[in-house]
Amino acid sequence: MSRTLRADPRHCYGPRVTHFLRRALLAVILLTVVLATACAAPDSNDSNRLQSAGVMRVGTEGVYAPFSYHDESGQLVGYDVDVAKAVGEKLGVKVEFVETPWDSIFAAMEANRFDIVANQVTITDERKAKYDLSDPYAIGQGVIVTRADDDSIKSLADLKGKVAAESPTTVWAQLVRDNGARVESVDGFAQAIKLLNQGRVDVVVNDSIAVYQYLAETGDKSVKIAAETDEKTEQGFAARKDSGLLPELNKTLKELSDDGTLATISNKYLKADVSGAPAQAGQQQTQTRSAWQLIADNLWPLAKAAITVTIPLTIISFVLGLVIALGVALARLSKNRVLAGVARFYISLIRGTPLLVQLFIVFFALPEFGIRIDPFPAAVIAFSLNVGGYAAEIIRSSIQSIPKGQWEAAETIGYHYVGALRRIILPQATRVAVPPLSNTLISLVKDTSLASTILVTELFRTAQNVAAPTFEFFALYGTAAVYYWVICLVLSFGQSRLEHRLERYVAR
Repeated sequence: MSRTLRADPRHCYGPRVTHFLRRALLAVILLTVVLATACAAPDSNDSNRLQSAGVMRVGTEGVYAPFSYHDESGQLVGYDVDVAKAVGEKLGVKVEFVETPWDSIFAAMEANRFDIVANQVTITDERKAKYDLSDPYAIGQGVIVTRADDDSIKSLADLKGKVAAESPTTVWAQLVRDNGARVESVDGFAQAIKLLNQGRVDVVVNDSIAVYQYLAETGDKSVKIAAETDEKTEQGFAARKDSGLLPELNKTLKELSDDGTLATISNKYLKADVSGAPAQAGQQQTQTRSAWQLIADNLWPLAKAAITVTIPLTIISFVLGLVIALGVALARLSKNRVLAGVARFYISLIRGTPLLVQLFIVFFALPEFGIRIDPFPAAVIAFSLNVGGYAAEIIRSSIQSIPKGQWEAAETIGYHYVGALRRIILPQATRVAVPPLSNTLISLVKDTSLASTILVTELFRTAQNVAAPTFEFFALYGTAAVYYWVICLVLSFGQSRLEHRLERYVAR
């Protein structure tokens, strides 16, 4: 009796597997070599990195007048901005500005969001140890600013026990701490001087350049320069450590200084050459607009920011968040302990950490692991995950509110689990979930203002850009608040209509 001979699968596939593994190993080795070559490609002695790249990405605040702010037309201007543009023009490269809050500007640079920081970065030994700092392009003198009727502060020694408004990561904040003052953290000089005007703080210590410019621009008589500090400040560009950009930057800055370009830019914005004595207050004042005129001029820019950024960010994040929430809620209800445990952990993590921290992790921390996400998608991811964590419990409780008899009835007429869920349970649970989910949506509209911290120019950031150089905080922030209120009113009206529509299908 003959038998059909069959090849042993181990003998059949063994050589193929071995050959495949060898090829895969070779590919891995080649890829490693290529990556090592790519990483080693930039020569540390190359003094033309920016010119080779063809673009210079610059991080700046955009709300720090007169160094980096938005003018009446909405254009980004200022002393540091124009200096960066002049450097780019000298180098023959395109200059791209990335607006970032000061307190996260170095983190953004480390995450490779941009190449250099141009935002009155004071040159200190501590910063030199951590970053590449260029030669200075501005020199200033520290001054102590108090209210006009306050004669209690005449030197740094008098700061003990006082309250100062400072950006927490600046040299001025450290200076006042060292002299015994308590620091109230602000985003920039504009907010600091406003707090001083309102009597909420006792003192502001800052660079004389910014202070004299503020006095010249506003003619504010409610504050005064009480004293000067011994600190002379030098401001330059900052780059990542060992970036190799300093030769280009320093050479170009020297050329701009020698040909008078820096002096011209300085006089344009500061009414003085910042390499010498700063201008005194009382020089020519610029024409200022009334608060009502300022509001009228910015109604459309604020509306445009709401329509093109705030509302789309809300809608996209909410829809994706609901998808995540439904999956997490069903996992939470699962009899599989591992699946339910993972869902519980996710909900606990999202609800137990601040939204701002979640935004910073997605945008600033992930690049450390090679995951670099653009600002808008990063905001969408963070907001969607946040909505998913909160809405999951709303959906779970809504599903559990449906009587078990509904499940049994669905099984009786032949529905499997998914069919019963889709056709019987979820339609009824939706009616229960609409009110709390609507509250989540309305909260999300307001939470989108936090996206300004990760470079998303939405409604609130646009208001900040306008308020910074004009110091009209109430007018601009109040207008932004009205826009948020109107959006929430529309959503509340939609919620009422949807609830009314769903009620029609409820038996009475």
